Amino acid sequence: ILNYDIMARFRRRTCIILLLFILFICSIMMALKTLRPDRAGFGDPFGLGLLPELQQRTVLLDSKQNSLNRVQGDTVTRVSNLRSIAVNTMKASMPPVNKLEEELSSPNYNFHIFYYTWYGNPQFDGKYLHWNHPLLPHWDPKIANNYPKGRHNPPDDIGANFYPELGSYSSKDPTIIEAHMKQMLSASTGVIVLSWYPPGMADENGEPTDDLVPVILDYAHKYSLKVTFHIEPYKDRDDRSMYHNVKYIIDKYGSHPAFYRHKTSTGRFLPMFYVYDSYVTIPEIWANLLTVSGSQSIRNTPYDALFIALLVEERHKHDIHRSGFDGMYTYFATNGFSYGSSHHNWASLKAFCDSNNLMFIPSVGPGYIDTSIRPWNNHNTRNRVNGKYYETAFSAALLVRPEIISITSFNEWHEGTQIEKAVPKRTGQVVYLDYKPHKPNVYLELTQKWSEKYRKEQEQWLM
Repeated sequence: ILNYDIMARFRRRTCIILLLFILFICSIMMALKTLRPDRAGFGDPFGLGLLPELQQRTVLLDSKQNSLNRVQGDTVTRVSNLRSIAVNTMKASMPPVNKLEEELSSPNYNFHIFYYTWYGNPQFDGKYLHWNHPLLPHWDPKIANNYPKGRHNPPDDIGANFYPELGSYSSKDPTIIEAHMKQMLSASTGVIVLSWYPPGMADENGEPTDDLVPVILDYAHKYSLKVTFHIEPYKDRDDRSMYHNVKYIIDKYGSHPAFYRHKTSTGRFLPMFYVYDSYVTIPEIWANLLTVSGSQSIRNTPYDALFIALLVEERHKHDIHRSGFDGMYTYFATNGFSYGSSHHNWASLKAFCDSNNLMFIPSVGPGYIDTSIRPWNNHNTRNRVNGKYYETAFSAALLVRPEIISITSFNEWHEGTQIEKAVPKRTGQVVYLDYKPHKPNVYLELTQKWSEKYRKEQEQWLM
């Protein structure tokens, strides 16, 4: 009986020791797990297979990880109790996600991102704007008859193939604006290219948004971002109206610290204006505004600026030069859709620009799908391929060594070019696309990675 009691006590003690040991190992593993930065989600084999470039650490990430390792090492040296090491390390290595994103990112003012403030909802606007976008008919009535008609019905049914993490938001909501600024900063973009119509004007599905500009500027400044303007093709846009609108923008917003000015090769700091659909106005009209001898010339005045034209067809490059523009951008996120958006044409466009003292600003995008508003336009869809399409576009852009890269877009949800956070959603018969197997911020992460890659390569170009 004595031997049996001894053996029973021994077994109990052994089990207790084993259980404590397992708990200790688990606590250590939990502590080590929290040391992995949020980006480590890309470290799984499946993710690396799809996005092999993400195996390369950026300088900022290396620095962040090294500092975390130093904190861990110092803690081990100072503290003798292993359990308290685990607890302290867990507490020390769990900053809020937003704080971590901002610490890992700094704005890159050579990365410009197109941004839209035309969204509205009943809470802030009294009704839905743009989320309820109509289904656009094909121009051929015979084809149009084969597709549905009508409008979308938010909040569950919106005019987009993806669904935003922030829901069917209003662009007037200050919390939304701030969330967008945090996302753009986390992506290491630096300049917001703000879609803009003159006061009292808007696109056919929206309402005037010029009164939002001061708020956008204030929040941009809070996050060290800059704002420039994407002049949309408003009614009767010509040399005279453009002169007045440029004057209006510079007079009203030019003194704000977030107002973007680009340093030119001559050392001047000039505002920059992207001009969407510039090709619909003939070169002679633009030349009135943009050449020194033009009848409406803005050159060598307090309102002089860098004007960037949209290039769609190859012939537009000659029109852009004759018009007096300072450069060209390609906007569309559809490789092969137009001459300008086709990656293989960027080298020749860059060579043309270099020989004519023009800026070439290629536009990269994560993909394209607009069948939620143009159900007949399947042939222009560009699958994201879990980020590979986006990375291919960045690779093509870096090959031509551009001074600026533009990104289409932060939140053009109708055309599926957004890098804003999106989430899976299924409602009724509608199943939205999503970013799985990755997280909602995958395209912000990819943008941040390529921003750092661009910075490193640019240093080599300048040597």
